[in-house]
Amino acid sequence: MEDVSTYFGCLVFNDNEMRLRLPKDVYRQLKQTIADGKDLDLNIANSVAHAMKTWALENGATHYTHWFQPMTGITAEKHEAFIKPAGGGQVIMEFSGKELIKGEPDASSFPSGGLRATFEARGYTAWDPTSYAFIKDETLCIPTAYCSFSGEVLDKKTPLLRSMEVISEEAVRILHLFGKNDVTRVITTVGAEQEYFLIDHEDYRKRKDLIYTGRTLIGARSPKGQELEDHYFGALRTRVSAYMKDLDRELWKLGIYAKTSHNEAAPCQHELAPVYTTTNVAVDQNQLTMELMKKIAERHGFACLLHEKPFAGLNGSGKHNNWSLQTNTGVNLLEPGESPKDNAQFLLFLVAVIKAVDEYQDLLRITVASAGNDHRLGGFEAPPAIVSMFLGDELTEILEALSSGSQVSGRGKKQMKLGVHVLPPIPSDTSDRNRTSPFAFTGNKFEFRMPGSSFSVADPNTTLNTIVASSLRSFYEELKDARDFNAAVQDLVGRTYREHKRIVFNGNNYAPEWIQEADKRGLLNLSSAPDAYDTFLLQKNIDLFSSFRIFNSAEMHSRYEIFNEVYSKTVHIEAVTLVDMVNKDIIPAVSRCSASFAEDIAKKKAVLPQLECRVELERLDEISRLLDALGDSVSVLEEKTEGASRYQGADLAHYSQKEILPAMADVRKICDSLELITDRKFWPYPSYGEMLFYV
Repeated sequence: MEDVSTYFGCLVFNDNEMRLRLPKDVYRQLKQTIADGKDLDLNIANSVAHAMKTWALENGATHYTHWFQPMTGITAEKHEAFIKPAGGGQVIMEFSGKELIKGEPDASSFPSGGLRATFEARGYTAWDPTSYAFIKDETLCIPTAYCSFSGEVLDKKTPLLRSMEVISEEAVRILHLFGKNDVTRVITTVGAEQEYFLIDHEDYRKRKDLIYTGRTLIGARSPKGQELEDHYFGALRTRVSAYMKDLDRELWKLGIYAKTSHNEAAPCQHELAPVYTTTNVAVDQNQLTMELMKKIAERHGFACLLHEKPFAGLNGSGKHNNWSLQTNTGVNLLEPGESPKDNAQFLLFLVAVIKAVDEYQDLLRITVASAGNDHRLGGFEAPPAIVSMFLGDELTEILEALSSGSQVSGRGKKQMKLGVHVLPPIPSDTSDRNRTSPFAFTGNKFEFRMPGSSFSVADPNTTLNTIVASSLRSFYEELKDARDFNAAVQDLVGRTYREHKRIVFNGNNYAPEWIQEADKRGLLNLSSAPDAYDTFLLQKNIDLFSSFRIFNSAEMHSRYEIFNEVYSKTVHIEAVTLVDMVNKDIIPAVSRCSASFAEDIAKKKAVLPQLECRVELERLDEISRLLDALGDSVSVLEEKTEGASRYQGADLAHYSQKEILPAMADVRKICDSLELITDRKFWPYPSYGEMLFYV
């Protein structure tokens, strides 16, 4: 029997390795430096670098890299060998504290949104000691932040780390008002559930659309889809089970707490869920997980698809971001307590999140906005594009009572006091689950269900941390001088809920009626990514990020440019790929099919002139008619794609969404009709049925 504990984290320079390999005083100073968030002394860095290099060499590493997360949404690496010339044609293996702390990758070709010109190439990486170094592909990977020569933030880690600091500061101030003076730090924790598809790699190689865009741009429906719901939690196929076990082993070696694997709703769709950990570590580990998913899939003859909507007509893939708050003393701040004081504290933090989500619906929507996720959100398989919150009936009843001054029924339970009102005990699991809600309270955490499967969860958590910090800051200012603290808390909780309860909806978010109801409540319905991006530079949002020093105005403008640029480029690549598939593959293939029909008809009539060949002639006529329509529609798509050159920035993103995507849909509709009536031996691509059910 395999004992996972014998190798878990074996490729991670974790706390155990540091304790074993570092001098006691160095280890103590390093831990204190990390706890205080101060700069690392070079002497300590040299000692850490030496120990890290020795450990890496023992584990087969020959190179090191500063592993960082530019605004591409994926990770980046620049590998350096440990070697240093030693004379006489010899080398020694060296790694200094300076090399550990700071790197200098070229910054010219990473997205910067105008912050850096192409000729301004210098960028810097800086070690993040709160996320452990690890070994991947015989390379020591050092998690780092990334900025430009002139100091602008060019990555996703730096804002995340800043947001973790600000929410900790604001939460600690609130907790001290409650008398929790032993709390010195509040940590945000995250568990990112990852959905994905596995298809045969040979099928993947035959699909240009999957290779270039990650999704199928054409594809007729399969005779069977997910109607029977028999794939969900079903028995794992042998190949898939072997893949999942292999993936778990590799993740465990990297100290990633891969916990749960199962089949998801759509055929060939699966999910992996980890145990919760500190937010920046969870973000790093999720990036590693996505990389390993793809790499290990190839070992097993699979292709791993992380696009939000790889197959039309089937469920897309999301990434559920489970977020919570925990003190350094081990208390979950989103879990009801045993005493009235603890429950008052819980409710205060709860309404802080409610206030934050209501006031910054637009920012949360932006963090999940992309060309890929637009195909998923609102598709009756995922939350709609409207941000709302689920609390469950019991918590909602308690908050309604506090906001109205009424009393809540005890429901036969022992009553407890909260301020001057008598309320029932709040159980640790206060609600059922609501899988249709974008932002659901699930007992002791919030589950943000809107992020897409390919997303880095850095942006959602940076925003979530910051907006909740804003709520807590305003709460502190109101409560710090309160004469009657308990009464002030009760009033604040009730009033905050009353002012922001429009964001709470416990019903079916898939129901068409919810869209009308949300509009009545004044909630935002930003149905497309470009619509969402348009709200990013509202003054309230600039003020928010600037006040907490997460982004300055220039950095926000740069991100706005990148949002729109990435969206437009994504749609452009898809359009050009579709045109290429139609012109080079589909039209020639269908033409050969129609020629074969005509030839068969001619042969039959040559033998038996009296034959009507009605079915063949009707089919030939239908193919010819659709082929003519396809030629016309692809010409329109080419014109729309060329017309994009007249636009730029946000205008180009809106043009792409309103003009190019509908033209692509018209082309697809005809292609899918042709696939259903074209002889299989002529059709150039694996079908949905073959990809989804032949694994």
